[in-house]
Amino acid sequence: MNRLFLTAIFLLTISGLQAQNRKYISNFSAYQHFYNPSLTGYEGSMLRTFYRNQWTGFEDAPKTLFFSGELDLADLDKSADRTRHYQYRDSRTGYMGAQHAFGLIALQERFGPTRETQLGLNYGTGVRLSESLTLRFGTSLTYNNFRLDGNSLVVDNNGDPRYQHVLGDQNSMSKFDLNLGFALASANYYLGYAMQDITKGHFMSSDDNFMKDVYTRKHIAQAGFRTALADRFGLILNGLYQYDEQLKGAAEGQVKLVYDELLWVGGGYRNDQAFHVAAGLHYGQFRMTYAYESPIQEARSISRSTNEIGLAYTLRNLGTERTAGRGVMFW
Repeated sequence: MNRLFLTAIFLLTISGLQAQNRKYISNFSAYQHFYNPSLTGYEGSMLRTFYRNQWTGFEDAPKTLFFSGELDLADLDKSADRTRHYQYRDSRTGYMGAQHAFGLIALQERFGPTRETQLGLNYGTGVRLSESLTLRFGTSLTYNNFRLDGNSLVVDNNGDPRYQHVLGDQNSMSKFDLNLGFALASANYYLGYAMQDITKGHFMSSDDNFMKDVYTRKHIAQAGFRTALADRFGLILNGLYQYDEQLKGAAEGQVKLVYDELLWVGGGYRNDQAFHVAAGLHYGQFRMTYAYESPIQEARSISRSTNEIGLAYTLRNLGTERTAGRGVMFW
């Protein structure tokens, strides 16, 4: 019954060519470069991963595995101050901060009979407008492969013409596209805008055209603010807005309360869809996060929670820099 229910949801999505690949991440503030390539290397050289198990308990529910690596070429300079975020480094040295950064992104999502794989090569750079403000811009070459196992589809009417082109076949579609992003960034805030799938999948595609209109151009706006509070506490606020012609707009926000750069707790809300609670632990150069997401309003028809676990490793050890009132050193 669960398999049939999920399959029905998927078929309703692809019918009328309304499917597309908008991704939701509970702790979205930790993966800024996934949405906007200009923020690649914004926190320095890092390795990140997360696993998202949506609608826990349903057979064949969506499961997402993500991995990324970022390299800020400035981190290869042993003469630079490697203990601080680039905006905190001594401006008298002339260091511009993440002047050239490269990233690799890999994502795989499984949902019932479907498999989607995304790969991205990011480049980000920036120019310092003042001692505290940088203008960043970046681009990304992306690859997407979407597979649909028509032998696993279950429909009420096998003669339905909407599904005849996919039933009984191993369907596959691949495409290349481009992303572009800009951001204003400082030590304590950032404001960014990005476009994903600029050519709507027409840059280069191959295999079947069964989902040729899946990929539409997306517009993404991001913003964040962080500050030190009394003693060893800090506050982080982040917002994300996504828009495309098919699913229209979706806004979400997140707040984190940080203690001593070691522990944080927080929560977030996605309009008409979900809220989440989350927590994180920083131990040396490792970061561990967990988020529990619950559906609301329009999404409550699927009354199952979502679990998301994230890990990260940074090449810059911030542990020696913990000082009361210094400020927050992560997003």
